[in-house]
Amino acid sequence: MEFGIFSVSDVTRDPVADRTPSEAERIEGLAQIAVHAEATGFDVFAIGEHHNPPFFSSSPTTFLAYIAALTTTLKLSTSTTLITTNDPVRIAEEYAMLQHLAKGRMDLMLGRGNTAPVYPWFGKDIRSALPLALENYNLLHRLWREDVVDAEGNFRTPLQGFTSTPRPLDDVPPFVWHGSIRTPEIAEQAAYYGDGFFANHLFAPSEHFLRLVRFYRERFEHYGHGTQKQAIVGLGGQAFVAKKSQDAVAQFRPYFAEAPVYGHGPKLEDFTQQTPLTVGSPQEIIDKTLTFRDTFGDYQRQMFLVDHAGLPLKMVLEQLDMLGSEVIPVLRREMAAGRDPEVPESPSHESLVRAKYGDAEPRQPRPNANRGDNVTGGSPYQDSPAKSGAAFGLS
Repeated sequence: MEFGIFSVSDVTRDPVADRTPSEAERIEGLAQIAVHAEATGFDVFAIGEHHNPPFFSSSPTTFLAYIAALTTTLKLSTSTTLITTNDPVRIAEEYAMLQHLAKGRMDLMLGRGNTAPVYPWFGKDIRSALPLALENYNLLHRLWREDVVDAEGNFRTPLQGFTSTPRPLDDVPPFVWHGSIRTPEIAEQAAYYGDGFFANHLFAPSEHFLRLVRFYRERFEHYGHGTQKQAIVGLGGQAFVAKKSQDAVAQFRPYFAEAPVYGHGPKLEDFTQQTPLTVGSPQEIIDKTLTFRDTFGDYQRQMFLVDHAGLPLKMVLEQLDMLGSEVIPVLRREMAAGRDPEVPESPSHESLVRAKYGDAEPRQPRPNANRGDNVTGGSPYQDSPAKSGAAFGLS
């Protein structure tokens, strides 16, 4: 069972200090949060992708590559990568490069996003969002698995004899999660490819997301990837913890009241009762998180949103300290106890390489378009340097 934190990279006013941090402060602060997450025992750090204020994470691969250089064990991911407005060729290239730089310590979550204006900014039509997501992912899936791709579709120019570089590390593509809050077609897509499904699990009752998770599990089994128990499921969540419950509520209330998403809306007490948000003592966080397993069954990844709504950096780091020392160890132990032995662990680069190659050494592609075969580096002229030179107009 993996535990992690994720950020949507919002630059939000701190309502207590009545101060809005600069983008530079938030970028540097989130880097500190990621490094501290590893130090306090978390497994995964993920950042979203946005192209509009008040968010700063327009280039998650750049940010995650920087975090990879500062950490040693932390798995890096996204929440989410926009499969609709990004060219799948660029996704293939950028995340394969990140995979190499992170030595395999990465995966990614794909989604359509929730910001309508982003579509025309990148020359896309939001009315085609779903077929665009399905077609783009089919191409991305091929680009990481086929050395030379010919492809035609409805939403981009054709590819002829195209090789995406760098090739995936150890000839094994990054593991992909498909994230959704309402769209069964995305759950179907995840199941069809045997990928993971991530339920955002924020801002709505668990029962809302349960329908999608159940559907994904059923279709995962239908497509022959394993039993429903073997499907790969991740959940989001939001928590604010303090030693005493009343202190947690008092500290978080002003941030909740002004939060861009749910501020000026329901009471904090009503929202925590109706959604996965948990505000309270370590034991209250533990107890409510364990109910997620009761609802969804055994799953592989639990992510927490901890830096939303203008919380200052110092407070977020304190949250990580307390979650890492008093909550996550107990959740690991409790989640492991009684876990069905049929349920697999979250895929890692090492496990995916082992599944494909067993004890054999993985293939190491060497693309070289100037030597005949643009993947293996083989050449029809390799026995004759003179012929090779002549072939390229050299003498």
